[in-house]
Amino acid sequence: MQTRNKVFDDMAQLFSNAMGVAQGAKAEAETALKSMLDRWLADRDFVTRDEFDAVRAMAQKAREENEALKARIEQLETGKS
Repeated sequence: MQTRNKVFDDMAQLFSNAMGVAQGAKAEAETALKSMLDRWLADRDFVTRDEFDAVRAMAQKAREENEALKARIEQLETGKS
């Protein structure tokens, strides 16, 4: 009976080791894929979300300032006429 348990223990250890190797390979593959994707995106001059949000905020501020200046000009022009 003890030999049989030893065989099962060995098989369980073998499967555990195989799962560890598979998980390690998965992690390496994910890292390599992410790295390749990052390089591909960088080569295409895509912007990050943070950069996009910053430019959008600047554009919104410029629109608001433009509207304020337009209103001020209209106010000055109506006051002079």
